[in-house]
Amino acid sequence: MQRIHFSSVDLARTRLRTSAGPLVETAFAAFLLGRGVGAPYAGWRRQVGTRLPPPPPRPGKGPGAELDDLVRRALECGADPGRATPPGAVPPPAPGTANRPDLPDIWRAAVAPYWDKILEYLEADCEARGRAVMAGGVEQLLSTAHPRITWTSPVLEIPDGPEGDVVLGGRGLVLAPSVFLNHRPGQLIWLQDGTGRPTLVVSAPPRAHEAAVLWAEPDETPEALGALVGQTRAAALRVLRAACTTSELADRLGISRAGASQHAAVLRSTGLITSRRVRNSMLHSVSPLGLALLDGRPARPAGGPRGPRREPLARGAVRPTA
Repeated sequence: MQRIHFSSVDLARTRLRTSAGPLVETAFAAFLLGRGVGAPYAGWRRQVGTRLPPPPPRPGKGPGAELDDLVRRALECGADPGRATPPGAVPPPAPGTANRPDLPDIWRAAVAPYWDKILEYLEADCEARGRAVMAGGVEQLLSTAHPRITWTSPVLEIPDGPEGDVVLGGRGLVLAPSVFLNHRPGQLIWLQDGTGRPTLVVSAPPRAHEAAVLWAEPDETPEALGALVGQTRAAALRVLRAACTTSELADRLGISRAGASQHAAVLRSTGLITSRRVRNSMLHSVSPLGLALLDGRPARPAGGPRGPRREPLARGAVRPTA
């Protein structure tokens, strides 16, 4: 049983986040691929099996240790889950594990094709949790985080995780739902997002009708776009169909504000998004060129010099010459 201790300052600094990000979801997906799954994940598992060989069993580790190790490796990958891990960033694979797919492979095969729908699902989940905050404050949010997570002020108890006590010490807590966290009610992690706040990822598996939407056969557009601009920037471009600030973009992608600002700058420099300052924030939105890229259609030329207009000639007429 893990126990998280809150002060009044911690409660005031507790907030919601749409997702812990593609890195963490990829780690949870990798764990699910190596274990039995229930009906909500059957369609996903079947599709992924056509793109990725089934992982062999992992000897010598309990389920909890394996999940913790996958999360640690995901957080060490950097900002882009589709990028290969830098040499030396993680320890070499254990004996007998060299032929297993690595996290970038799992991201591309098991998470990236569904990422847009996953974000929509998680945003809806966060909206529901936000209504709980409006109705009963942060304590209502904590008491309804998950049926198996217990809130007895000022302590939040999470079963099936590591044993111990975590004192937030005024840092507050970020709470984020997860589609793929299924074998634990919650997982406490420390994202490299620059805030210093720990993040409690809570299990939010889809119900049957939601799973049917999530795992509908994806097209190839997300993968092609990711190959062109990078997976994180592709995800940012899709998020920015609805204009949002740099901080909101960081929350939705599960990356730091500095990382979101850097990705936005690159997308802006290539003309795929536009940005304008609103008071102390930068508001970003996808440009017509970015929309054309997302929708897989040619973009209209955006102004510029045009040739002289030629009027149609009547049948048999001769165009005058100078």
